[in-house]
Amino acid sequence: MAPSSAETSPKRERRKEARPGELVKAALDLFVEKGFAATRVDEVAARAGVSKGTLFLYFESKEDLFKAVIRDNIANLFPAWNEEFKTFEGSSAEMLHYAMDLWWLNVGNTPASGIVKLVISEAQNFPEIAAFYQKEVVEPGTGLLQSILQRGVERGEFQHMDTSKSVFSIIAPMIFLMMWKHSMGACAASANIIDPKEFIHMHVDLLLNGMSAKKTQ
Repeated sequence: MAPSSAETSPKRERRKEARPGELVKAALDLFVEKGFAATRVDEVAARAGVSKGTLFLYFESKEDLFKAVIRDNIANLFPAWNEEFKTFEGSSAEMLHYAMDLWWLNVGNTPASGIVKLVISEAQNFPEIAAFYQKEVVEPGTGLLQSILQRGVERGEFQHMDTSKSVFSIIAPMIFLMMWKHSMGACAASANIIDPKEFIHMHVDLLLNGMSAKKTQ
């Protein structure tokens, strides 16, 4: 006897609700593997187990899908992080260490780290995507880091600095680490040269050594 529509409807509804997430995950995997330009929407649909027509029910274009990949995997993390850092009770040095660890745990050490390399390599050919990434990821990220540096300056923990420029000294090595992971780090000969956690902690310690307010004798 075939199951009634009442029996199958909840399962179908759950499947329907899960489809956007499944499509975004499939898109992330393929974009990182092949690049944005080389990935076809029918490949994304096939990997997610749906038809190309179903994909277009949720996303108007490949560019729209890529924006969803950026939003779901990185951009949507910032509101919770901003709230968390508002109540951080440790020193600004501890706060900076924690921010870098948080980024690596949630982005750098996940498939989402490939988005960084992807955006950098495709930016000139797809300026709309680059602009979206700038607005949704770079600006919130630099804003969060700038607030940490400003906190340190105001509390007398860090030297006076132009925090809007100093943030890029923090970001640049993190970009390198994610680029390395998806290029040289993916090769057997180079796989173990850099330990990400050691790299991040050394990087932050070097920054703090230069930024920390000097105590007068």
